[in-house]
Amino acid sequence: MQLNYYLEVLKKYVVFSGRARRAEFWWFTLISTIVSVILQVIEQAIGLDSILSGLYSLGVLLPSIGVAIRRLHDTDRSGWWLLLALIPILGWIALLVFYFQDGDQQPNQYGPSPKYGMASPPPAYS
Repeated sequence: MQLNYYLEVLKKYVVFSGRARRAEFWWFTLISTIVSVILQVIEQAIGLDSILSGLYSLGVLLPSIGVAIRRLHDTDRSGWWLLLALIPILGWIALLVFYFQDGDQQPNQYGPSPKYGMASPPPAYS
């Protein structure tokens, strides 16, 4: 199931519209990081100079941006908020907070909830 999130992001290679669940974003990030580390270990072992990991990073650059923008859309924020990454430390912290937040349960301007679809979310019990 988790690998499906990774593959789904790759299928939406340059899709910057719509919404992405937390699980989709974080599983893609985790698997992509693991692949990068494995490639770097292989490069070290055979003496390559970041060729494999560089090509992989270049290959997942647009899907990474796409899933980050869709994740922001899920929290009802514009993809332009991704520019916070240009602000060292404080911008990164703000983006992390946004990425960890639960998405809107109701449809928003970016589409229906990827978690609940067009249906109403389950009732909250206290």
